[in-house]
Amino acid sequence: MIVIDKVVVTGWEAAIRGARNPMDSWARMDSIFDRHGNLVELGDNDLELLLRLRNAGPDHRKYMRMLNVTMDIDAPLFWWKEFDTYKIATVRNSCSTMHKIHTKEITYATFGWVENDDPVSEPVKRLIVKQCEWLRNMFLETKDTKYWRELIELLPSAYMQRATVQLNYETLAKMYENRKTHKLFEWHGLCREIEKLPYSALITGTF
Repeated sequence: MIVIDKVVVTGWEAAIRGARNPMDSWARMDSIFDRHGNLVELGDNDLELLLRLRNAGPDHRKYMRMLNVTMDIDAPLFWWKEFDTYKIATVRNSCSTMHKIHTKEITYATFGWVENDDPVSEPVKRLIVKQCEWLRNMFLETKDTKYWRELIELLPSAYMQRATVQLNYETLAKMYENRKTHKLFEWHGLCREIEKLPYSALITGTF
């Protein structure tokens, strides 16, 4: 399970200006920006240049590192461990499990499990939920950190954690290339969001 929202893309004006620096071709810029420098429409000249540089490879498409993307992601801990493979040009500010795990009721929906009719796994999942909630309540009642510690130790990797992340088009291009057919369907969800970004062909390479 993955939920992505609050997606914002910035940096277009500087990225295009920088892409034109090597050939001093700023006079050919034909994109439209608002008074804050946000992209309104990418011009034909600029799009042709960006696509050409994109296809020339990472050494030539440095402008993609200047296209900044921020988003909020809710995903299981096991997916965040995969996400952390991409340490270059990323920032992640997560909700704190250490500080906040005891402040909200723990239910089945707290975890990114795929519900099924498996007669073995489903009862185990629900037992874990019940035990985690019991430990949470015991910690709140007694303030004894042994219950909090046991809750942290027992917490399944399917626990849903929310984070605000910062990336760029170059990092997303690597993620898309490497993860679009991954067996974790959470990656498919991120790839679908990538495909919705402005001029996502610069990331996906599909024209």
